[in-house]
Amino acid sequence: MTTTARLLNLLSLLQTRRDWPGSVLAERLNISHRTVRRDVDRLREMGYSIQATMGADGGYRLDAGSELPPLLFDDDQAVALAVSLQVATVTGVGIEEAALRALTTVRQVMPSRLRHRLNALEFTTISSRPGEGAPASVSPEVLIALSTAARASEVLRFDYAGRRPDAVSGSAPPRRVEPHHVVTSHGRWYLVAWDLEHDDWRIFRAHRITPRIPTGPRFAPREIPGGDVSEFVSARFKGSERTNQWPCTGKVILGRPASYVLPFAGDGIVEDLGSGRCSLEVGSWSWVALAAALNRFDTDIEVVGPPELTRAFAQLASRNQATARGDKLTG
Repeated sequence: MTTTARLLNLLSLLQTRRDWPGSVLAERLNISHRTVRRDVDRLREMGYSIQATMGADGGYRLDAGSELPPLLFDDDQAVALAVSLQVATVTGVGIEEAALRALTTVRQVMPSRLRHRLNALEFTTISSRPGEGAPASVSPEVLIALSTAARASEVLRFDYAGRRPDAVSGSAPPRRVEPHHVVTSHGRWYLVAWDLEHDDWRIFRAHRITPRIPTGPRFAPREIPGGDVSEFVSARFKGSERTNQWPCTGKVILGRPASYVLPFAGDGIVEDLGSGRCSLEVGSWSWVALAAALNRFDTDIEVVGPPELTRAFAQLASRNQATARGDKLTG
């Protein structure tokens, strides 16, 4: 074994557990204790912080250092790192250029088998979906299968968790779609596709998808409504069928200072009115949902407009009164 290969193997072992007795390292690498000590010194010169541990046998521990040395990743870690960097290139938090340079560096040193997996995964990153909740775990194999079918323009069949079973067979039939885009939004993954069963566009949650093999015939890709998948998905997340705007938008005056409201305003517009008051213009997918959301500020509210929002507050108040009385649901 060459010195370089031996150092990489030693580094790989040190990264897998906290403490390594020197005798165990020597046995695993088939080298002497003296060679282990020399190799540890070489890694220290490269920037790795390796501490000697006390004990009957003595040993070594890899700690965080004062500078960033060369890193060693397994296959899954390398793909995960590359996907995370690709997402980071469009986060809008000022690290896009650095993330792109890091992604280029990672791609250059990847073995061809990993570059093939990464190149098979194409996706679009969009802003967070309102109220989308905690991230949902999706295996890389599922994402690669969805992306590959979309790139090849091949009909995709998949089982979808939560779908109602067929009345005759007792089992849920697979979905058949024309996949177009894989989309990610703050830890959640989605498939944008033309649903052949409903003849309409659908957005499927990727963590519920179990692809079936093989894929179906090729299809001529349709154009996403509006031509922009980010705008299309963002509009659907807001409950709008057309433009990327809330279908219900209203303006109110809150008995709270702007500094209190601003952190919770989302994409709303806050204006400081002085005297501990501010105005808030914000939207939602329904008028009642908007009225309910505004009540979270726990303060007096004056509706500036439109009248639909005033009526929504009245409807919400009526429902809350019925709840407070303990009325039973009917129907």
